[in-house]
Amino acid sequence: MSAETSAPRRRVPKRWLIGLGVLAAVAIPFLTPSSYIHNVLILTFLLGVLGSGWNVMSGLTGYVSLGHSAFIGVGAYTAGILASQWAVSPFLVAPLGGIAAALVALALSWVTRRTRGVAFVIVSYAMLELLGLIVRNWSSLTGGSQGLLMPLPDWDVRFHNWPFYYALLALLLLSVAMTSAIRRSKFGLGLVAIRDDEDKAAGIGVPAPIYKSLAFMASAVLVGVAGAIYGYYVSFLTVSTMFDIVLSLQVVLAVLLGGRATVWGPVLGAFIIVPLAEVTNTSIGGVDAGAFRLIMFGGLLLLVTLALPRGIIASVARLLDRRTAQAGARLASTALPVAPMSSRTLAPGTDLLRVDGVTVQFGGVKALDNASIVVPAGSITALIGPNGSGKTTLFNVIDGTYEPAAGDVVLNGKSLAKLDRTGRAFAGIGRTYQLPRLFDSLTVLENVAAVNDRFEPRRLVHSAVSGAEAARATGLLEFVGLGEYVDAAATDLSYGQRKLVELAQLLMLDPAVILLDEPAAGINPTLLQRLAELIRSLNATGRTFVIVEHDMQFVLALADQTTVLAHGKVIASGDPATVSTDPAVLEAYLGDDFVLEPTTGPRP
Repeated sequence: MSAETSAPRRRVPKRWLIGLGVLAAVAIPFLTPSSYIHNVLILTFLLGVLGSGWNVMSGLTGYVSLGHSAFIGVGAYTAGILASQWAVSPFLVAPLGGIAAALVALALSWVTRRTRGVAFVIVSYAMLELLGLIVRNWSSLTGGSQGLLMPLPDWDVRFHNWPFYYALLALLLLSVAMTSAIRRSKFGLGLVAIRDDEDKAAGIGVPAPIYKSLAFMASAVLVGVAGAIYGYYVSFLTVSTMFDIVLSLQVVLAVLLGGRATVWGPVLGAFIIVPLAEVTNTSIGGVDAGAFRLIMFGGLLLLVTLALPRGIIASVARLLDRRTAQAGARLASTALPVAPMSSRTLAPGTDLLRVDGVTVQFGGVKALDNASIVVPAGSITALIGPNGSGKTTLFNVIDGTYEPAAGDVVLNGKSLAKLDRTGRAFAGIGRTYQLPRLFDSLTVLENVAAVNDRFEPRRLVHSAVSGAEAARATGLLEFVGLGEYVDAAATDLSYGQRKLVELAQLLMLDPAVILLDEPAAGINPTLLQRLAELIRSLNATGRTFVIVEHDMQFVLALADQTTVLAHGKVIASGDPATVSTDPAVLEAYLGDDFVLEPTTGPRP
């Protein structure tokens, strides 16, 4: 991944530095008897666990939560109720607190399955308030506003707070390990893809609802366990302490300060925020402690946002690990490698894709009006027409972005009506966009490796950029001429190269039908020639293309058949030579002076 998300290139912090830090944390209770220092570190570990969990949900997936401290409360009250009502052992209630928090997170992911951005922030805060309200009013079970007294754990008092200290330290290290494992996995690539462009991710086989549910549960489970341990530590539970919006705000600040989507960022942020909060526990210069803390944290948040938008760790890593920009105007080679074979090819001439009588209406305007096309297997179909004729709308219907008011899309004899975008990607529909859409937080290789041609739970734990899938992704990038740029950031590529990466993504998906939306727009003649060669080479292996394009000489030289749209209706269909002389097409789009050049390739 990029500076924010790529583990293999990370140099900071060094392993030896991490090891020394862990050893120091383990040794501190033996080195100092100060209960105050122990207390500060316990709170730091707690915030670190909470921050690591928040980082999975909000840092990797991009769903910013203002209610993450609710999972502390869920874990604590689950432990408190089980321990006080049924005398369940602390060793059992702690994991049960984590399970309860994960179930609440699962419910949150279901409720917010169609919610993004600011709306999700509001819902997450509403969850915090709603759970606090339930706990406050269910007094027979939770103690309500009177609070809930936790039974004291049955261990030797000579241990003081050491069990809480080491339990939360172990939980913090486990949280860091979990975050690291997620970030290095194909699952982690999918989460970053969702964060960067959720709609595009769905189109390359990343099932966002499943990924988000798993991420939300992973972000909550260890926080719930930490909440149970923290409940025993404070020994008395109240709504104001366990469902605390201030704690949620502190965790956001800690992660942003340390580094969003980094492994150690939340930990570093926690070690900064908690001591600062302790310093402001008393009034300073006559200013109330709460007001001073609010001013200080608000100013710190503003400073971090302006000066260190990537956080401390990512900013330091960027300074120490600058990559030389590798993207340029040239291609890796002029020789075209052998085109990769497809597992979805059918006998040529078979009706592979059928669009039957599709109508799409926006208000009183029909973007498509009873439009129908048939795409034979192994063909290249040109879809042309003036701007606003409905070409991209038709692509949006085929890939599941739009649901038509009437009509159907049939692929290989099966209706796609009940499939969402990810389902259609798995079924065999793949597309590019007028403006290439890549995941800019990822490298070129990771952009291709993030693709899923099917959903298998076991693949979630595969390494993101190693193994068979990464080798296949590298081979596809070499095929499109970008083999030298596998480690380059997507943002370093030229406009035309970004289009080639999109093509490589589609080859990784291996769809039955490849929809190209204005592939020739905005690219130089060299890339245009390469693109035509790639399309011909892939078509020779049996792949099927539907191409929307305004460069008539380019697309008609490639096409076996042409369909023309005007005002949402199909006005002509046939071979390019016939369609290009059709009077209705000349009048509606091409113009009377259009002449199809007798070439076998695109114009130079």
